[in-house]
Amino acid sequence: MRVADAWKEYELLDCSGGERLERWGDYVLIRPDPQVLWRSPKDAAWEQAHALYRRSASGGGAWGTRKPMPEIWTIAYGELRFQLKRMGFKHTGLFPEQAVNWDLLGRFIREAGRPLRILNLFAYTGAATIACLVAGASVTHVDAAKGMVTWAKENAALNGLADKPVRWIVDDCIKFVQREQRRGRQYDVILMDPPSYGRGPGGEVWKLEDEIHALIADCAKLLSPEAILMLVNTYSTGLSPATMAYMLGMEVAAQRGGALSSDEIGLRVANTGFVLPCGASAVWSREALNL
Repeated sequence: MRVADAWKEYELLDCSGGERLERWGDYVLIRPDPQVLWRSPKDAAWEQAHALYRRSASGGGAWGTRKPMPEIWTIAYGELRFQLKRMGFKHTGLFPEQAVNWDLLGRFIREAGRPLRILNLFAYTGAATIACLVAGASVTHVDAAKGMVTWAKENAALNGLADKPVRWIVDDCIKFVQREQRRGRQYDVILMDPPSYGRGPGGEVWKLEDEIHALIADCAKLLSPEAILMLVNTYSTGLSPATMAYMLGMEVAAQRGGALSSDEIGLRVANTGFVLPCGASAVWSREALNL
């Protein structure tokens, strides 16, 4: 497992009974997590949380506030800065376990020694886009939700990157990739973090297991002759890292050679020292991987 251990301003303090206790900068939140199947004792720190998210029996849920805290605040990961807020479905606009992939992308971009063109699909609030821009690449950032693309632009501005080479695209990712094929566009790095289930801006239904292989195959056609990396991340428990690596092997490595790697990604729990699994990634790279 690759563990995001380099955080200073985020900390997974504890997890028990289907919930996480997390410090996001100066504020502590309690959020649900279906991976937390155990019920270890909850100490006094759980009572000190600023806010907690509770699911509703009828679906959805809501935040409850215990202590005053701002609607919007920021945290840093190294030189990267991100805007956070409590969203309608337990999220804050950032997945801290993804720091392992931000580091990976930054390292590959810096070591390439040449300008790289990045395609970031299902790009959300732009954390990976920010990491790529800071490392010196140009990015095409695609997400179906206009609000998320706006948030990503705000994150870029927060990092002083508003004038960097980035295209902000609000579009269905599958349709965008197909149009890019017809346009003859190519990219040196492609990354994606597709949801398990969702809807596009025109009501298109997305179910990961039904769509992921075709999407990987279409994306492989957008890789430039000098492409160095393709990364697929998922939070679907029904799709293993090895399954994603197999598809990357079929659609990319079989034609181009290179190396494959796949693993879970996770966060260390401060109270126990154990690691909470938080998703999975598979990577194809042109050169041997050193993850």
